[in-house]
Amino acid sequence: MNPLSRLYYSFHKMWKSVQLYLILAGPGIVVMVADNDAGGITTYAATGAKYGFNLIWFLLILIPVAYYVQEMTVRLGAVTKRGHAEAIFDAFGALWGWFSLVDLMIVDWLTLVTEFVGMTAALQIFGVPPWLTVMAVCVLMGIIVLNGRYWTWEKITLLFCALNLLYIPAAFMVNPSVHDILRNGLIPNFPGGFNGQLFFYLMANIGTTIAPWMLFFQQSAVVDKGMLEKDIPWGKFDTFLGSILTVVVAVFIVVVTGTVLHGVEIDSASQAAESLMKTNHWVGAFMAIGLFDAGLLGAICISLASSWAFGEIFGWAHSLNTKIKEAPWFYASYFFTLITAGLVVLIPGAPLVLITLFVQVVAVTLLPAALVFLILLLNDKATMGAYCNTPSQNFIAGIIVVVIVVLSTLYGVSTLFPTMFQ
Repeated sequence: MNPLSRLYYSFHKMWKSVQLYLILAGPGIVVMVADNDAGGITTYAATGAKYGFNLIWFLLILIPVAYYVQEMTVRLGAVTKRGHAEAIFDAFGALWGWFSLVDLMIVDWLTLVTEFVGMTAALQIFGVPPWLTVMAVCVLMGIIVLNGRYWTWEKITLLFCALNLLYIPAAFMVNPSVHDILRNGLIPNFPGGFNGQLFFYLMANIGTTIAPWMLFFQQSAVVDKGMLEKDIPWGKFDTFLGSILTVVVAVFIVVVTGTVLHGVEIDSASQAAESLMKTNHWVGAFMAIGLFDAGLLGAICISLASSWAFGEIFGWAHSLNTKIKEAPWFYASYFFTLITAGLVVLIPGAPLVLITLFVQVVAVTLLPAALVFLILLLNDKATMGAYCNTPSQNFIAGIIVVVIVVLSTLYGVSTLFPTMFQ
């Protein structure tokens, strides 16, 4: 084979691989980018304003953490052809199944409220009243979901994922100091020392990067997409790429607020957007548009995670490839969750900012239990076969659980005894 033929053959083989990935891409990127939801944007913006670039190193650590957690759902879904809720019920019985499902429903609904908080706050900056935002979002999400095809839903959602990258050019527009980012952001440090506030921010950042709903969503998405065991390597690559994207976006948000708003008390991403508009209108506008997009992405995925789980447990038809007449209860639970969460935002005087930050901490507090179930399911050799967890995978997953439990415990202790870590 001459060099030209060899080059053509290599290019053709590579292009076939790219085409195959584009067909299988979706669940990993969607779940990861959607986890940069409205609550996540608020958390990252507040982190940058509070600590500048000093916690960027901690965010970077979350890339492999997020990947190792979520790739387990790819293997579990592709091998068992069952969603996460169904897998827990089958493996551990009704008691633990209902415990897991109730946890999911509570956290999902509260998180969905925070998505509407972010979306309404973002569009209020442009003069759109909250009631109109809630109504428009419910109609838009209804149109996306009721098309009757998973493939169409996924490709539309990926377009919203691309919009989440707005924060990257926004960071360059504020001219951050690369020297300060490298010096303060990449060297592990604990600004202000060990205290309850630092633990709160660390837990909130973990909670917005890895959340219980993500386990349920990605496994159900893998099943609904129809991925097989032979597709697992591509699913893992998709998840790894998504892990990088979600943390990269988080870092750029921290860079924006750490550059312009460091030392300013920030309670929400919408407040950060309004503050940024005073110094650079376009950066503030990008922050607001990105916040709306983040809330919409989160709402799309979280509401589906709940509906998929309900369908799995009650035996309803629960696929996006079904029409509303074929799966009425699946769509009814979807719209019920969506509409009730949206109405909360319209209640006068509701503590919306407190709910937004509180949900991130609640999510990470409930995460260890969800991870333990996931690890046990991945160690069932009879079910998983060659795709069972290896000792090294179990070790990494165990470390993740221990770290989260330790951080949760330290936060609780520091809250009860605020002088202990001073």
